[in-house]
Amino acid sequence: MKNSLDVAYSEQSPAWLLNKKEEKGSSMSKHVTISPEEAADRLAIKELVETYAHCADRRDAKGQMALFTLDTHFVVYMNAKDPTPAQELHSREALAPVFADLNQYAATMYLLGQTTILTLTRDRGTGETYCMPHHLTIKDGKRRLMIAALRYIDTFVKVDGAWLFAERQLYVDWIEDRPLS
Repeated sequence: MKNSLDVAYSEQSPAWLLNKKEEKGSSMSKHVTISPEEAADRLAIKELVETYAHCADRRDAKGQMALFTLDTHFVVYMNAKDPTPAQELHSREALAPVFADLNQYAATMYLLGQTTILTLTRDRGTGETYCMPHHLTIKDGKRRLMIAALRYIDTFVKVDGAWLFAERQLYVDWIEDRPLS
């Protein structure tokens, strides 16, 4: 039997699917009302995504790892069109060398685009985030900038009241690498 919170989530999530054009040719979206609980969960998930980027830029590998479940699944596709992953990890601890690898850069800046929450229940959700991380290297006095166009396909779970990544699939759409003056 569903409780009222389950019904509220299932009838209104994802909200963007319910935004229908009111009239033919109209470019206006119809807005839906969501419960305060769903609004809080959506905000918490967006903060989870933002904290991941913040920790990456601050080289806080332990903070980044804490955003994942113990049995997390992390998959990297270096070519978004190739279904074969370049890397696949199956635990929070396995993430340590991946996040430590950011230390090779003099600086990074993870610029987040939109985060779209695709499905959401009281304790589970899915979403997609666009990100353009900038990675600065300095070698022999020469600076290089690598910019990647990434998409993260995420599965979120709520554990003890906190949202975590249960699965994070990273897709690289393209990479630009160039010298800087």
